Amino acid sequence: MPIKPKRMGWLDHLDELRRRLAVIAGVILLGSIALYAVAPELYDFFMQPIIQVLDGRQFITTTPFENFTLRFKIAFYATLVLGSPVIIWQVMAFFLPALKPNEQKWVLPTFAAMVVLFLGGAYFCHSVVLPAAFEWMIGQAWSSVDVLPSANLYFQGASLLVIAFGVGFQLPVVVFYLMLFNIVPYATLRSNWRIAYVVMMIVASVATPDWSPVTMGALFGALLVLYEASMLLARVVLAKRIAAAKEIEY
Repeated sequence: MPIKPKRMGWLDHLDELRRRLAVIAGVILLGSIALYAVAPELYDFFMQPIIQVLDGRQFITTTPFENFTLRFKIAFYATLVLGSPVIIWQVMAFFLPALKPNEQKWVLPTFAAMVVLFLGGAYFCHSVVLPAAFEWMIGQAWSSVDVLPSANLYFQGASLLVIAFGVGFQLPVVVFYLMLFNIVPYATLRSNWRIAYVVMMIVASVATPDWSPVTMGALFGALLVLYEASMLLARVVLAKRIAAAKEIEY
């Protein structure tokens, strides 16, 4: 049943935002506490693609405090990924009252798409990008340099990459809503594809924390495919609107 759009003042918006952020913070806090005990098992699973390219090297920590902070980081990032459906829903629910009834029909499909795209991007990065990227980066060392992989730093970099890909894979949702709300018409996006490609290249370079050509190239390539796929999907789903826009133009 559609929710009737609400007129809300600034204080109401802030109160709603506070409630949504409180839920997100609670999920992250409780999830991090719950997963702290199984952090070593999560670490071994998550770092397996990187372990395969280390040629028998062992991860190291250099201070006693690092073992605690590493466990906490593992639990925290695992909660962000595993709790992403709840986090995404809270973000969407904040905007839900502002949508018209005919726009609310897209909420559940959008929610499902965002969750699938985030988890798909995270999986793609973890299984395909991480081993290739870390093999390339480790290979940049020379004979007089001994590679001692830091358990903390390697995990931090890998986690940020996985999250960056998960967020980057939301591009089809962004493109679809730009056209759905007529912020940027289909014809404009199609005719200005060169600008769109440059923007995606910039996003790929900024979003990847290591700035290696492997990760930037992989993210740019993925964004390129997702952009074209989203344009094709919009052309099918929003066919009537696109056709009407062409008639007005002519």
